[in-house]
Amino acid sequence: MRVRGAGGGRVSIAGVACYRPGDRPHLFYHLLVYRRRKGEAKGFSWADYRDLIIAAHRQLSAPLVWCWDNLNIHLAPELADFAAENKAWLRVYRLPAYAPDMNPAEGIWSLLKRSMANFAAADLDGLVRIIKRKLKKIQYRPHLIDGCLAGTGLKIEPW
Repeated sequence: MRVRGAGGGRVSIAGVACYRPGDRPHLFYHLLVYRRRKGEAKGFSWADYRDLIIAAHRQLSAPLVWCWDNLNIHLAPELADFAAENKAWLRVYRLPAYAPDMNPAEGIWSLLKRSMANFAAADLDGLVRIIKRKLKKIQYRPHLIDGCLAGTGLKIEPW
């Protein structure tokens, strides 16, 4: 999401919806604020995604089945190496190309955008506050996260 005006910049969000049979769903996310400063990262690196995977694993205390869309950074060799090194608790699958309707996280982003439709941020920090507040509301409404999975037509079945 971009902010126009003095200073400008953008906020990027990486997130994952986690599901476990018999348990409430979880939403984990990380924000990256780009303020157009020299040397500042414009987007997420493979290490940022690795850290998100590790945080989800630690928080859930469970093995993970991770489904990637085809974002370029998701295809980074370093992430493939990380998955291979941690195959005891991490399985990675790729969603088909051009299939956002199969990705529950896309439903989360749709909910976020709709909830922000009537908000105007004065600056980048204001946008960050709004995004965090709206994502927190989604986190505490598990039926919304469940609905994002239901919208894909996918089902979670125990092993």
